[in-house]
Amino acid sequence: MRDEILQDISESFSDTYFKARQKFLELAKSVKSYESPARGPGGEELFTDAAWFGNPDGCHVGVLISATHGVEGYCGSAGQVDWMRGGNASSLGPDQAMLLIHALNPYGFAWNRRVTEEGCDLNRNFVDFSQPLPINPGYDDLADHLVPALISGPEFEASELAIEKFRKENGEVAFQTARKAGQYSYPHGVFFGGFGPSHSRFTLERISDDFSLKSRDQVVIVDAHTGLGPFGYGELQTEQPSGLAGYERALAMFGRSVTSPDLGTSSSVAIRGCVDEFWQRLLDERHIYVALEFGTFDPENGRRVLREDHWLAKNPDADPDLARAIRLRLREHYDPRSEDWREMILWRSRQVHRQMAEGLRSSG
Repeated sequence: MRDEILQDISESFSDTYFKARQKFLELAKSVKSYESPARGPGGEELFTDAAWFGNPDGCHVGVLISATHGVEGYCGSAGQVDWMRGGNASSLGPDQAMLLIHALNPYGFAWNRRVTEEGCDLNRNFVDFSQPLPINPGYDDLADHLVPALISGPEFEASELAIEKFRKENGEVAFQTARKAGQYSYPHGVFFGGFGPSHSRFTLERISDDFSLKSRDQVVIVDAHTGLGPFGYGELQTEQPSGLAGYERALAMFGRSVTSPDLGTSSSVAIRGCVDEFWQRLLDERHIYVALEFGTFDPENGRRVLREDHWLAKNPDADPDLARAIRLRLREHYDPRSEDWREMILWRSRQVHRQMAEGLRSSG
């Protein structure tokens, strides 16, 4: 049994976006590819790929998404490859289908960054840009400190003291909300939601149209993420756009491990412009959305690696050895390359995919 899952790890996980895409394309039977305007580190073409399994007219559809946050795609891609390798398509009923969306943010996946080529956090990019953009006064107070001009020396230390002061005066929830909820004013800052829809957002909208998802009776979305929560644990997070009704639908399908920011049970703060805003507008009560969030290392390490990544983006002429170290630290935070972590990811992914399949069958 142990040797079998270690082999599955080797077959499912990849070292680069390009190897992950190759595995996906080799296993998927019917793929529609969406080219990105961005290019890879060596000038390579980048794609989001969508593969459909089951009845083209199926009314009950499962959707597995990888790489909403780019570098987090190693985990989600492995789950998709493992699903295909396991022959799960053969268990789909006559009125069911599965849609696998590989590398929704191919730029971030290829470059080992969380952001899109526009520099925005895709999971903060689904606000209605025709309306006034959300404000984040806490981020305004901390903007110059969350991504300081220098990442060492007295100026850096002063920024850390300013952050510590904010946390003490306002509390940890207020700090995490200020930092993570989403901001729409600082394009070089962390958790920037953009000044308009990103190309990856348009890609998701095109995929939805091309596969007629709006016409389905039920769509269940599992969006794989990493970096938040206990090491290796896969938390099923619902989001605020679906509200408590969406939480109850997810609870009925996936059980009591489901969490909600509305109830304060999620390890994530409530965020603005998340992908679930798209699904809520498209399908309302006909959808269930969960972010399958796999924990890695402590939150302060996450704050450090994101700060360095955004600093490096603002300083492309930084010392090459320092730049390399920054990229490696960010990659390791969001994709720990250890067998124990990867084994936990495959086990939990299989469980969640099975629960999704059982829920689709009971509805079909």
